[in-house]
Amino acid sequence: MTYESAKELKELAPWTKRGTVVFMSDFGYVDGAVSAMHGVADEVDHNLKLEDLTHEIPQFNIWEASYRLIQTMSFWAPGTVFVSVVDPGVGSERESVAVLTKTGHVIVTPDNGTLSHVAKEIGILERRRISETVNRLKNSQRSFTFYGRDVYAYTGARIASGTITFDEVGPLLEPNPVMLNVSDPVIEGGEVCGNIDVLDTRYGSLWTNIPDTMIFEKYGIKYGDDVRVLISHNHKIVFGYTMRMCRNFTEVEIGEPLLYINSLLNVGLAINQGSFAQEYRIGSGENWAIKLQKA
Repeated sequence: MTYESAKELKELAPWTKRGTVVFMSDFGYVDGAVSAMHGVADEVDHNLKLEDLTHEIPQFNIWEASYRLIQTMSFWAPGTVFVSVVDPGVGSERESVAVLTKTGHVIVTPDNGTLSHVAKEIGILERRRISETVNRLKNSQRSFTFYGRDVYAYTGARIASGTITFDEVGPLLEPNPVMLNVSDPVIEGGEVCGNIDVLDTRYGSLWTNIPDTMIFEKYGIKYGDDVRVLISHNHKIVFGYTMRMCRNFTEVEIGEPLLYINSLLNVGLAINQGSFAQEYRIGSGENWAIKLQKA
C-alpha cells in the first residue's frame, strides 16, 4: 500500500507506535561499531525492537546500500525505521536526513545517493534535515567521524520510540534526494537491455533489473531457450556467452552457467554450485550493463 499524503500517514496511530529500528552499514562485525549503534538506540528506549539488514555492504558502496534498501524494505511493516550508514563523506557538507516514504517507512541516512532506488521505485513524501542541535547523542559534538552512532542511530531510535515526531527531526526540505543513475530496462534493437544491479553476495550470482515479465511476455523467451548474453563495463564488452533460461540451477551441469528468475522476479545469472561473479570477474552497479538476445 502507498500513501500520497504525509499528513494522512502521520495521523495513523499504528504507524507512530511500530517501535522497530533496522540497521544497515558497511561497518562489518570486526569491531564494536554495530554494537555501539544498538547501544545508543537501546538507551533511548529499551523496549525498541532492534534488527539488522546487513553490515556487510562493501566499503563506501553507496549503490549497493541503495539497492539493499529497496530489496528489503517492503517486507517490513509501515512505521519501521531504517538507519542506513554508508557514508564515505562522513563529517562533510552532505546532508543528514530522515525521509518518509510513500509506503510509510522512515529512512535515516546521509543523503549521498543511498535513497536513489527508494525514491525512484516507491517515492518520498517528506525529507527533513536532521537538526544536530537537538537530535544528536549527548556529548558527541566533538566527534565528526561516527555519525552512524551519534546522529543516525540516535535520531532513528527517537523516531521509532515516539520520543520525537517526524516533524521534530528538523527543517523540511524538498522531497528530492541526491540520485544515482538508476536506469530502466528496455527492449530495443531486438535486444533486452538492462543493468547488473547487485551480486547475490554469498553465492556470486548476478541480479539484473530486468523483470521476468519483460523477457517472457514482451520479448518471448521461454524456459529452455538459449539466450545470447553480453555484459559490458563502462561500455566495454567483458563477457559474451550463450546460456540456457532455466527454472532452477540443476537444469545445467555443475560448473555450467545459466539464466534464471531470482526471488525478486528479475533475471539472474548463476553458475550451478559456483560463483558467476568470481569466475568471470563481473561486478555490479551503475556502470555494469547487460543485453539479452534470443539465440
